[in-house]
Amino acid sequence: MPTLTRPGRRRLALGLLLVLSLPLAAQQPAPAGPTPKPRSAVPAAAAVKSVKGPTVEGITEYRLPNGLRVLLFPDASKPTTTVNITYLVGSRHEGYGETGMAHLLEHMLFKGTPRHRNIPQELTEHGASPNGTTWLDRTNYFETFASTDTNLVWALDLEADRMVNSYVAKKDLETEFTVVRNEFELGENDPSGVLEERVLSTAFLWHNYGHSTIGARSDIEHVPIERLQAFYRKYYQPDNAMLVVAGKFDEKRALQLIEQKFGRIPRPKRDGVMLLYPTYTVEPTQDGERSVTLRRVGDVQVVMAAFHVPAGSHEDFPAVEVLTQVLGSAPSGRLYKALVETRKAASATAYDYRMREPYALIASAEVRKEDDLKAAELAMRQAIEEVVTRPATAEEVERAKTNLLKQIELTLNSSSRVGLQLTEWAAIGDWRMMFLHRDRIKAVTPADVQRVAAAYLKPSNMTLGEFIPTEKPDRAEIPPTPDVLALVKDYRGDTARVEGEAFDPSPDNIDNRTSRTTLANGLKVALLPKRTRGQTVNATLNLRLGSLQTAMNKAAIGDLTADLLMRGTRSKSRQEIKDAFDRLKAQVSIFGGPTSVRVGIETIRPNFPDVLRLVAEVLREPALDGKEFDELKQENLAGLEQQKSEPTSLASVAFGRYLNPWPKGDPRYTPTIEEQVADYTAATVEEVRKFYAELYGASTGELSIVGDFDPQETLTLAGSLLGTWNSPQQFERVPAEYKDVAATSITIETPDKANAFFLAGMNLPIRDDDDDYPALVLGNYMLGGGFLNSRLAVRIRQKEGISYGVGSGLGASSLDKSGRFTTYAIYAPENAQRLEAAFKEEIDRVLKDGFTAEEVEKARAGWLQSRQVGRAQDAQLAGALGNGLYLNRKLGWDAEFEHRVSALTPQAINDAMRKYIDPSKLTIVKAGDFAKKGVQPASP
Repeated sequence: MPTLTRPGRRRLALGLLLVLSLPLAAQQPAPAGPTPKPRSAVPAAAAVKSVKGPTVEGITEYRLPNGLRVLLFPDASKPTTTVNITYLVGSRHEGYGETGMAHLLEHMLFKGTPRHRNIPQELTEHGASPNGTTWLDRTNYFETFASTDTNLVWALDLEADRMVNSYVAKKDLETEFTVVRNEFELGENDPSGVLEERVLSTAFLWHNYGHSTIGARSDIEHVPIERLQAFYRKYYQPDNAMLVVAGKFDEKRALQLIEQKFGRIPRPKRDGVMLLYPTYTVEPTQDGERSVTLRRVGDVQVVMAAFHVPAGSHEDFPAVEVLTQVLGSAPSGRLYKALVETRKAASATAYDYRMREPYALIASAEVRKEDDLKAAELAMRQAIEEVVTRPATAEEVERAKTNLLKQIELTLNSSSRVGLQLTEWAAIGDWRMMFLHRDRIKAVTPADVQRVAAAYLKPSNMTLGEFIPTEKPDRAEIPPTPDVLALVKDYRGDTARVEGEAFDPSPDNIDNRTSRTTLANGLKVALLPKRTRGQTVNATLNLRLGSLQTAMNKAAIGDLTADLLMRGTRSKSRQEIKDAFDRLKAQVSIFGGPTSVRVGIETIRPNFPDVLRLVAEVLREPALDGKEFDELKQENLAGLEQQKSEPTSLASVAFGRYLNPWPKGDPRYTPTIEEQVADYTAATVEEVRKFYAELYGASTGELSIVGDFDPQETLTLAGSLLGTWNSPQQFERVPAEYKDVAATSITIETPDKANAFFLAGMNLPIRDDDDDYPALVLGNYMLGGGFLNSRLAVRIRQKEGISYGVGSGLGASSLDKSGRFTTYAIYAPENAQRLEAAFKEEIDRVLKDGFTAEEVEKARAGWLQSRQVGRAQDAQLAGALGNGLYLNRKLGWDAEFEHRVSALTPQAINDAMRKYIDPSKLTIVKAGDFAKKGVQPASP
C-alpha cells in the first residue's frame, strides 16, 4: 500500500542513513493445499485481433475482444521498458470483513503461478525494478527492465499468467498475513498517519473511502482463503484491467505479443456473483462539524482538518487543486504564513487526492510540544475562512497553476513515469483524463478558486479536533461523479512532445560521448549531450569545502547554511526564487553539510541557461536572512523531536555511534538526537554567515550534465558563472578510517510503538577496488539484495512471515580501506527472538554451505541488468559522472568492475564471504516495545 506522504521535511541527521525500500509483495516457490482452478483459455490457434482506439500525445489505445484495454507508449530515447497492469479494484470494493483484502491479494500475487513459480527470482534475474501497489480505487503491478525482446516476452507472459493462474493458496496466506500485519504495525508507528485515518473515517460514515487501504487488523488476521480466492476470480479479469507498455519497444511486436498472451484469456461471464456493480453508496452531505482526538506516544503535536470535495473527474476539481496549492504551498501559502511565519507551528501544509468518487482536501500542521495546539488550530481555522472572505489573488492562482503544470510537464517528459501515472487516471475513469485535467488547470481563474472555496470550505463540511454546534447549518452539496467517457469522447490532446534518441547506456558509449574538462578555478566538468524526450536535461554540482579542522563542531551549521541558500538572494526573496524555478520548469534541490554541498537540477533545454544562472545566483549571492533562518531552525527542530521515540531513528543512531567511535564534534561522529537538538537550538545566523564566507567556493568540485543542451554554450556559461568563484580555503578530504570495534548487543525500549527495528553489522577493512570486493558485492546481493528472493527475505519474510522489510547492505570507500556490512528488518516486538534466530541461522548457512552455481548465475545476470537500468536514468548518470570526476575514474572503471563480477566463481564468492563476514563480530541493535510484550530479545 502506498504511504500517504505529506509536504514538509522530516530529517534524520544521522551518521548512518538507512533507506528502506519496502516492496509490497512476497514470493513462495510452490503452493500447498487447495488453490483456485486454472481458468480456461481459448485454443492457441485462435487468432485474436485488437481494435485500435484513440491516440493522444503519442499514447495509443487498443481493445481486445475480451475487454482488456491496452495502451502503447513507445519512446526510443530510453533503453528501458515499463510494463504496468492496472486492475480496477481497490479498498473501495471491499465488503464487510474484507477490509485490506485488495492489498492482501496484491501480496499473494507474488507467490507464483504454474509457469512462473518463483516470481521474485525471475524479477531479479531480469534486472527489473518492480513493485505492486494498492489504493482506494485500483491495484497495479509493474516492472521496468532493460529493453530487450526476451525481457518483454517474459514480462507480458508473467502478467498474463498471474492474471488468471496465480496461486492463492491457504499455505501462503498463513505466512503472508503476518507480513501484511507487520506492514500495518509499521503504519501504526506514525501518529500523523494514524490521525489522518481517524479523521477520514470520521468524515466518511458510510462510503468505503473512510477505510484505510491496509485494512483492519482483525480482517488481515482472519480473512478466509475462500473469500480471497473469490475476490481474485471476480476482479482479476481482462475486462476489469488496463495494460500499459511504455518505453523502448517495437510497437507492432508488442501488440502481437499482447494479442497472443492476453487475447487467449476469455471474457468472464458477468452474472451472479461475478457482476461488477458500480459503487452505489453515496456519502450523505455532512451536516455539521465533526471531531476526533488521538492520544498516543509522540513528540510533535498535529492539528488536521478534512473537507469533502468532488471526484477527480469533476469540473470543479482542477480549481480545488489550485486552491490546495494556495493554502498549502511554502513559503507563499496561506497556512504557511498564518502558522509557520507567526511561530504557531513548525510546519503547515494542505493536500488533496484525485479519486474516482468524491473524496477530501486536507489541511495539516505540526506543532512542537511546548507550543499551544489550540492557538495553531485557531490560526488554521482563520486562514481557511479567509481564503473564502479574502479570495486568492491572480498572482497566487498563477503561481499555483505554474507549479502544477510544471509537475505534469516533467512527468510527460518521462515515458516510465507516464506509464505508471496512467494507473491513477484509469482508476478515475479513463486514462485520457490526465490530459483533460491538464487542460482544465490551464483554464482555472481566480473566480473559479473563489467559487470552490466558498462551496466546500464550510464549517459544516469540516472534520477537525472539536465539535461546534451550529444553529443554522450551511451545508456543502457535493456534486455527483461525472460521466468520464462523455468527457473524453472527442478529446485529442495537445501537440506531440519532442522525441529523444535511442541511447545506449553502456560504459563504453557513455565514455565516448562524454567530454571532460577543468575550469579556470579548478572545478571539474563532465558533459554528456544527447537528445531526450521533451528536451530534458539533468545536472549535478558538487562543491567540496574546507578540512577536518574547519568541519569540527559544524554539522548543524553546515546543514543550515546549505538549506538557507534557496531561501533568498540579495535581489530575490524565497518566493521569487521558487516562482522563477517554476516558470523555468525546473526542479532544483540543494543539500549540504560541513564538508560538501550538492545541487541537483532537472529542467528542459530552452530554460537550462537561465536555470544555471539562477542556481549560480543562489549559490554566490545568498541573503542568509535572519527571519528565514529562524523558520528553518524551527522546521529542523520539529523534525528532530519527532524522532525521539521512533524505533528506526533510535536504533540507527545507536548503531552509528557504536560503529563510529569518533570524538564529539568530529564530522564523522554520530550525535544523539538530543545533541542534534541542542546544536540546532544553539546555532545562530551569524555562525552561518561566517561559515559561508570562510568556506564556500567552487575551486574544488564537480559539475556533470546529461541531456539535451548545447555543450559549448553551457561550458562557456559555466566558466563565467562558476569558474571565477574561488574557494577561500583549500579543500582537504576528511578520510574514512576502519574501526575494529568489538561486537555488542544494544536494546532500546520504545513504549507504545507497534513496530520494532533490527540492525546488525560490522565494519570491514576493505576498499571498492580491492580484489575481494566484487565477490562481496554479489554475495551480499544473494544474501539480502535482489527483489524478495535473497536468502534473508525468503527465510524471514516468505517462509516465516516475520518481517515486511528485511535485507542487507554492503558499502566501501573508493579512497580508504573502510567499509561496512549491514542487515536490517522491521518486525513485531513479540517476534524478536524468532527474527534473530532466523537471521543468525541464515548467515551461518551461507558461511557453512555457500552459494550454488545456479544461484550465482541467476543473481549475476540480474545484477548486471540492474546496473544497465541504473545508467539509463539521466539524473543517476549525472551523479555517477560527477563522482567519477572526483575519483578520477571514467565509466570504464564500472565496465571493468562488472567484468570482474562476470568472472566470479561460486568458490571465490564463498571464500570472500567467509573471509570478511564473522557472526561473532556482528553488533546488533534492536529498538521496540519489548517490555509491553514481555519479550527479552536474544543476545548475540
